[in-house]
Amino acid sequence: MALIAVVGAVIGTVTTIALHSYLQGQLDIQLTGSVKRAEGPRPHDPVPPQSQGLDFVAMGGQPIGTVGARIARDGMAVDGAKLSNSTSRLPEERLARLSGQQVAALSSVPRDGRQHTAELPGLGDYRVMSARDGSLVLGLPLGHVQDTVSQLVVIEECVTVAGLIAAGIAGSSIVGIALRPLRRVAATATRVSELSLHQGEVALHVRVPAAESDGRTEVGQVGAALNRMLGHVGAALSARQESEMRVRRFVADASHELRTPLASIRGYAELTRRGREQPGPETRHALGRIESEAERMTGLVEDLLLLARLDSGRPLSYESTDLSPLVVDAVSDARVAGPGHRWRLELPDEPAWVYGDGGRLHQILVNLLANARTHTPQGTTVTARVRPAGPTAGRPAAGRTADVPAGRRDVVQLEVQDDGPGIPAALLPHVFERFARGDASRSRAAGSTGLGLAIVEAVVAAHGGTVGVDSVPGRTVFTVTLPTKAVPAPVPAAAPAPPSQSGHRLSTPP
Repeated sequence: MALIAVVGAVIGTVTTIALHSYLQGQLDIQLTGSVKRAEGPRPHDPVPPQSQGLDFVAMGGQPIGTVGARIARDGMAVDGAKLSNSTSRLPEERLARLSGQQVAALSSVPRDGRQHTAELPGLGDYRVMSARDGSLVLGLPLGHVQDTVSQLVVIEECVTVAGLIAAGIAGSSIVGIALRPLRRVAATATRVSELSLHQGEVALHVRVPAAESDGRTEVGQVGAALNRMLGHVGAALSARQESEMRVRRFVADASHELRTPLASIRGYAELTRRGREQPGPETRHALGRIESEAERMTGLVEDLLLLARLDSGRPLSYESTDLSPLVVDAVSDARVAGPGHRWRLELPDEPAWVYGDGGRLHQILVNLLANARTHTPQGTTVTARVRPAGPTAGRPAAGRTADVPAGRRDVVQLEVQDDGPGIPAALLPHVFERFARGDASRSRAAGSTGLGLAIVEAVVAAHGGTVGVDSVPGRTVFTVTLPTKAVPAPVPAAAPAPPSQSGHRLSTPP
């Protein structure tokens, strides 16, 4: 539209200038002829026109508004007149006298026999020309020329504006129609971008329609290229999924098969150590080590088997479960396993109902508490906290999973906090990965398998929750957010509260 406006302006300007020059040229030709007739003798006149006063202004063929003046020998105009629109046939009755200012304006025109433009006060612009001998000056009005040019300018402006409006409407329609296939290609790409391609089995069947993948057009070439790319991506995702499934089947089968020989190793080692024959010190040490490593490997195999089952989407036993008793039991077990730590409980006054598998939820607690016990020195305070999530909850933990929207009341938060040395910044983004290992600041002396937090994340994801971690030296918080379910029938008021709800704060002595 801007280009059309510029072109229209150029064409209008050139046309206006050309028309103005043409009309003015025609007026100059008429003016030259009138001056020649005025200064030359006419056969039917008894006396030359120079002696006829101002009759030359009213000669035949002159337009209404023609002005003229006689010039004296000293160069000053003697008298001037204007041709009026009177219908009289007598020249003197058709002439109107000019004012002194108008006569002076006529006398100021150069008397060189050429056409000049002069402005007469009260009459407007005129094309004025003097006779060769300088005895008279004749002028024709420019009004009709200027009116014609002005009307042309108005017409050009109207036509240009109408053309711009029509071009805008037509251009928008044409561009919209032309880009419609490209919008469909973009819609296909948008649908693909909304698919969850990072995990699980992906059926990438979205393609650009055949009408938009014709290689004879530019848009069709883009659509065809996108279809080829989607085909390659789909093949790669299928290959990745097949590889992952093979690995998962292998891990599950290997873990299942290893459980029996490991149990046999532990059993035979214990049987040998308790047999009738008393083995020597070295043999007893070797048998103890065999039992210890077999037990550690059994834990690793169990963890791998659990992860394989969770990856395969094996359903859990969901029911409404109160988190508080689970937390109390898990902290009690952790206190026995880690007597050198300070264990604290912060529980709500009301039951914290969630919808999930009680056994797996207990495993989340056990793994988080074991992680805190394993990777912090003795004397560290570990706090297990349960509370509904919402505006009054603490700062949300930053982890690999999304945080809970502020103000939600349909979830419960479980936090495990310690005041240990913290997680190194380089390890923090990877703590939930399988076989993630820390550095010396979080010791592996207890023989961690590196799968505990990975199991926590998998179990929480299976419950539709989120898990995150926020760690600085002196404060590490793991936050688990679980969805709630309708609370079961309330317990009668006379019924005693469960032992785990006898108090909402517990702490071990220093």
